Amino acid sequence: MTPLMTIGFVVLVFGTTFLVVFALYPRRFLAAAQAQKAAQGGSFVGASGNVILSRIGALNRPLVSDNFARRMGRRFVAMGRPRMMPEEFVAMQELCAVLFGVLGLMLLNLLKGPLVASIFFALFGFLFPYIWLADQIKKRHHKINRALPYSIDLLTLSVEAGLDFQAAIATVVEKGRPGPLMEEFGIMLGEIKLGKTREEALRNLADRVQLPVLTAFVTNLIQADRMGTSLGKILRIQSTQMRIDRTQRAEKLANEAPVKMLLPLVACFFPTVFMILFGPIVFRLMYGGGY
Repeated sequence: MTPLMTIGFVVLVFGTTFLVVFALYPRRFLAAAQAQKAAQGGSFVGASGNVILSRIGALNRPLVSDNFARRMGRRFVAMGRPRMMPEEFVAMQELCAVLFGVLGLMLLNLLKGPLVASIFFALFGFLFPYIWLADQIKKRHHKINRALPYSIDLLTLSVEAGLDFQAAIATVVEKGRPGPLMEEFGIMLGEIKLGKTREEALRNLADRVQLPVLTAFVTNLIQADRMGTSLGKILRIQSTQMRIDRTQRAEKLANEAPVKMLLPLVACFFPTVFMILFGPIVFRLMYGGGY
């Protein structure tokens, strides 16, 4: 099979599948996509993708175990998308496996390689959603980690000014920079207003975010609340410690920078310099008959 025939076959299969689905369920598909767009915002293409994932996920629901659902549910909450269903994640794995498998077939056909090796492409596609999920959680944790010292400073100032904890959290949510941390503080504030104790709301906050720095902060606040220690004093100590840790982390990254730059310098920069410096000399010696 020639490369052009392979590309035409892939396009034909995907195009035929899309046309059949759209011909059978055009109104239902468009209505579901419009409803998804109105509920969550974003583009129509993204809403259509979510509808496709939900439809395929419904078929995968019997395959999802309770243990897998609980484990993935915690990771979805840490990613900031608690409404994502485990069966939709499985559907994403299946679609990525098919996509990477087809791309692998096309690439191997162009390179005249063994087509059986496309199984490894499909396997990578099946595991790719896990890589994407870990990256999304890491990005969200990074945003929360950067915003935490500023928010704790504002919380400390609010408590020292005479506000109670609930009013201080409300001030932080109102005056703080928009981001994942403010969203989590807003959820915690809503739980307190609905009747949960401060300890329960704080524990739920740490359980949702799953960030060690925030978990340590919540643990110290709970211990201070139980022992009757001044909340403003604990917050001031925590704020100072977080800024010290942030400075030390920045110094560590700065010290690691020369080591990380060594390999690109040796692999890319130095060979170019050597070619510029010694290339004319070598050329003169080889073809110019010496000096």
